[in-house]
Amino acid sequence: MNKSELIDAMASAADCTKSQAGAALDAFCESVTKTLKKGDKVTLVGFGTFSTSKRAARMGRNPQTGKEIQIKAKTVAKFKAGKDLSTRVNK
Repeated sequence: MNKSELIDAMASAADCTKSQAGAALDAFCESVTKTLKKGDKVTLVGFGTFSTSKRAARMGRNPQTGKEIQIKAKTVAKFKAGKDLSTRVNK
């Protein structure tokens, strides 16, 4: 499912226009992004938790040349599915 298909499904389920559903989805994504940038978590009970994790700098290898390269440390976003979501997906 891509973004436009998700907007269509949201509009249908919420009985609203596609533009309203699109605005709601954009607002949700923006809010989650801002919260994660601050280093906080977003928890949706039953659905899951969005959070960040720090990856340490490490040595890697360029697959084309075989030369060792330094990979910088970075913060990555992660999602852990909640119990309700996991249960529904595994039915």
